[in-house]
Amino acid sequence: MSGNPGSFQDWFRQDRLPHIYCTGCGNGTVINCTLKAVDSMGWTPEDTVFISGIGCSSRAPGYIVTDSLHTTHGRAIPFATGVKLSRPDLHVVVFTGDGDLAAIGGNHFIHACRRNIDLTVVCMNNYIYGMTGGQGSPCTPLGSVSTTTPYGCSEPPFDLSELAVAAGANHVARWTSYHVRELTRAVQDGLETPGFSLIEAVVQCPTGYGRKNKLREAQAMVDWMRDHAVLIKKWRRMEEEGTPLPPDRFPVGEFVRRSRPAMGVPK
Repeated sequence: MSGNPGSFQDWFRQDRLPHIYCTGCGNGTVINCTLKAVDSMGWTPEDTVFISGIGCSSRAPGYIVTDSLHTTHGRAIPFATGVKLSRPDLHVVVFTGDGDLAAIGGNHFIHACRRNIDLTVVCMNNYIYGMTGGQGSPCTPLGSVSTTTPYGCSEPPFDLSELAVAAGANHVARWTSYHVRELTRAVQDGLETPGFSLIEAVVQCPTGYGRKNKLREAQAMVDWMRDHAVLIKKWRRMEEEGTPLPPDRFPVGEFVRRSRPAMGVPK
């Protein structure tokens, strides 16, 4: 199965399809990119484990043929830490969302970065709690409407990628579900890098987020991501030049790749 180009679909648990995601959801794109990256590593289902918490993103391991853990809200990283430290020989990948990772699981996320545990975390950031009714999350952009911010979000959002860099992760990258090729490459880079890796994938959620923010159609959200993403090199150059950073734009690319000492790496 593994290592054969185009065979990533063999990783799907066919008896669990079709999936439950809403029409136009971007999570499927991220799952495909992740499985393609995993397959390109030559890994097998027997030596790979997928772990998740709660939310739309966290349904993903249920569609994959490997052993998996669908855990409690915000606790995917503690479960993944236990698996990795007890079995360093296993490849451990975490699927999570912005609510799961940044709110209830926020401290777990920060300390896993600090400890630099050998995990690859793929976060599907749709800016809200999608599964539970479209409530605002710690990543909801300023001014955006959700069921709990009906007059527009007034709290500044977390920047998950910058947070992971500051906390000590060895590899951090952000792309969107529009950037399929770059996202796949970023996940593979994370799998190849010893230590903690965060790949933040901004995804469209036309049902829970888009329709409240004048982006009702999936294509409109994909177009918005394409038009508002700025390559990280250009973003950094603008910072250095003192050029005002547009508040509705966001940087994409590789934020960091380094070699701090890591926990859970096979000796």
